[in-house]
Amino acid sequence: MNILVTGFEPFGGETVNPALEAARRLHGLQLGEHRVTAMELPCEFGASIRLLEKQLAQLQPAIVLCVGQAGGRTSIDLERVAINVDDARIPDNAGFQPIDEPVIAGGPAAYFSGLPIKAITAALGAAGIPASVSQTAGTYVCNHIFYGLSHLVATQFPQVRGGFVHIPYLPEQAARQPGAASMSLETIVVGLTLVLQTTVEVTRDIKRQGGQTH
Repeated sequence: MNILVTGFEPFGGETVNPALEAARRLHGLQLGEHRVTAMELPCEFGASIRLLEKQLAQLQPAIVLCVGQAGGRTSIDLERVAINVDDARIPDNAGFQPIDEPVIAGGPAAYFSGLPIKAITAALGAAGIPASVSQTAGTYVCNHIFYGLSHLVATQFPQVRGGFVHIPYLPEQAARQPGAASMSLETIVVGLTLVLQTTVEVTRDIKRQGGQTH
C-alpha cells in the first residue's frame, strides 16, 4: 500500500520550502503495510497537476498528502476545501500569473478534502502540536494542486484518499521576517507523520468543532 507525499520547490524568493524538506524526511517511512514515497512538485500552475497525474498513474497510491508552505500561519492547517479558481497574487516559478481562471475548465466549483481532517486535528492537538481546520487554501498553486488532486481522484483514481495541508515557515525563514510565526522541521515531520498515521487508521471522520465565525 503506497502513500504519496508531495512538497513544492521554493518560491517567492525563498531558498527553502519546508513542505519539500518535510516530504524528503518522510520518504521511505513505513506505517504498517503503507510505505511513503516523497515527490517534489514545481511551483507552477498546470505543470504541477500534470506531474502529479503521472505519479498517481505510476504509483497507484492509497493515500496522497500534498503539503504547502503558508507564511504567516501558526499551526499545521488541514485544508477543508479546494476551489476551482486560479487567482495569483504573484507569478509562479515559470512566470505565469493567471487571474480569475478555472483550475479545471468545466469542473465543479469545489471539492472537499478526502482526509479525516477533524480526527487529524484532534490527534495533533493531543500530541501538543498546534493544528486547525482551515477553510481556505488560497488561490495560488497550493489550492491549484489541491483542486487538481481532488479532480483526479473524482475522475480517474477513485481508490485514492487525498487532501492538502499547509505548514508554517521554518525558523530560519521567519528570522528574516520579524514577527512571523514558525515551526521547527522536526515538529513538522512529527506532525505530518501523525497526519498520515491517522489517515491510515481512520476511515470515517469524527464530529468535532472546527469551524470559524469569519
